[in-house]
Amino acid sequence: MGGGGQLTEPGEQGSGRAGGVYTWEEVQSHCDRNDQWLVIDRKVYNITQWAKRHPGGIRVISHYAGEDATEAFTAFHPDLKFVQKFLKPLLIGELAATEPSQDRDKNATIIQDFHTLRVQAEREGLFQARPLFFCLHLGHILLLEALAWLIIWVWGTSWTLTFLISVMLATAQLQAGWLQHDFGHLSVFKKSSWNHILHKFAIGHLKGASANWWNHRHFQHHAKPNIFSKDPDVNMLHIFVVGTTQPVEYGIKKIKYMPYHHQHQYFFLVGPPLLIPVYFHIQIIRTMISRHDWVDLAWSMSYYLRYLCCYIPMYGLLGSVLLISFVRFLESHWFVWVTQMNHLPMDIDHEKHRDWLSMQLQATCNIKQSPFNDWFSGHLNFQIEHHLFPTMPRHNYHLVAPLVRALCEKHGTPYQVKTLWRGITDVFISLKNSGDLWLDAYLHK
Repeated sequence: MGGGGQLTEPGEQGSGRAGGVYTWEEVQSHCDRNDQWLVIDRKVYNITQWAKRHPGGIRVISHYAGEDATEAFTAFHPDLKFVQKFLKPLLIGELAATEPSQDRDKNATIIQDFHTLRVQAEREGLFQARPLFFCLHLGHILLLEALAWLIIWVWGTSWTLTFLISVMLATAQLQAGWLQHDFGHLSVFKKSSWNHILHKFAIGHLKGASANWWNHRHFQHHAKPNIFSKDPDVNMLHIFVVGTTQPVEYGIKKIKYMPYHHQHQYFFLVGPPLLIPVYFHIQIIRTMISRHDWVDLAWSMSYYLRYLCCYIPMYGLLGSVLLISFVRFLESHWFVWVTQMNHLPMDIDHEKHRDWLSMQLQATCNIKQSPFNDWFSGHLNFQIEHHLFPTMPRHNYHLVAPLVRALCEKHGTPYQVKTLWRGITDVFISLKNSGDLWLDAYLHK
C-alpha cells in the first residue's frame, strides 16, 4: 500500500498453500516482523518477503499485517488493475466461506456504504484532475521566487526588502510543499510514473527535500493516523505527550523527560520554529545518505545549487545561509500550524482496528472553506476528504464533502468543521489538556 515509488516486479513467490482456506484467527496470528499476512477482498496474501520491496516502504504495508487491508489498498492505489499483478505471486488462499469479509468488530454496513460512496465519486469524475489548476499553482510558485530575486537585484539588500523577500520565499516554499503533496499522492496525472517524476522535481528541485523520505513517512500517517507506533507524526520523541492516553501512561510510569505540564508553553519554542529547519532537515539528509538514495540527493542538491547561485552574488555565502535559514524558520511556523490543527486536537491512541471511515474521522477534522483557507492550507482544510480519498485531486474535495458529511450523519460519526482561528487555538488547548492529564497521573497515580 502507498503509492510512493516505482513498482518493480515481485521476486520471491508468497509461501504457503496457494489454494488454502483460512480463518481470521489464522490470519491475525501472522503479524510479526518476519511473518506477515494480510487480506484484500477476502484473498489472503503472504507479504513477508515482498514487504521489503514495497514502493511505499516496508512500514506502511507492515502496519496492516494480520488485518484486512482492502480499504487502505483501494485508497492508496489509483490503478488497482495494474497493482493486482504484483499481488498474484503473493496469493496463498482465501478466507473460509463462513468468515465475514471484515475483520474483528468492524461495521460491515459502514464499510459497504463507504464503498458505495467511493464508486459514486469515481462515476462523477471526482478523481479526474484539472491540469490547468496545477499549472497555475506551479506558476504562482515560480512567480514568487522570480519576483523575490528581482526585487533584491533591482533595489538592493536592505533589511526591509530582505524581510519582504523572506516572506515571499517562505510562501513559495509552503505552496511548493502543497504541490509536491499532490504529486506524492498520485492525484495529478493518470500515469503514476508522471506523478513520481514531477514529485521528485517539486520536492527536490523546488524545496531541497527527498521524495522517498516523504513517501515512506507520510503514507504511514495516512494508513494509521494518530495511532502510536504506526503514525510517525505522533512520535514526539518524548518532547511532548499528546492525546488522553499517552499522558496518563507516562504519568503512571513516572516518566518525565520534559515538564509536560508546561508543554503548551514551550511548544512555541521547540515546535513551529525547529521542525523544518532542524528536525526535518537532519532527518532528510540522514535518510538519503543511509539509504544510498543518490537520485533524491541529486535533486535536493539542485535546489541548493540554484539558490546559492542566485543569492551569493548579493548576500555572500554567510548571508545566503542566514537568509535560507530564516525562510525555513518562517515556513516551519506556517507548516506546523496547518498540519497540527487538523490532527493534534483529535483522538490519539493505540491501535483500535477501526474501519477506514471511522479511523480517519476519529483522527481528522476540517477547517471552514474559503478561498483564503483553501490557498493557505493547500486545501488541507478538507483534511477529512483528503484522508478518505488521498488520490483525489484537491480541487474536488469540496464536491465530495457533502456526500461524506451525509454518510457520517447516517452512521452517527462525528464530522468536525472549525474556523481557522479555532483550529489554531485548539492545538494550544489540546497540549495544555494533555499536560494537565500527565501532571495529575504523575502526582496522584
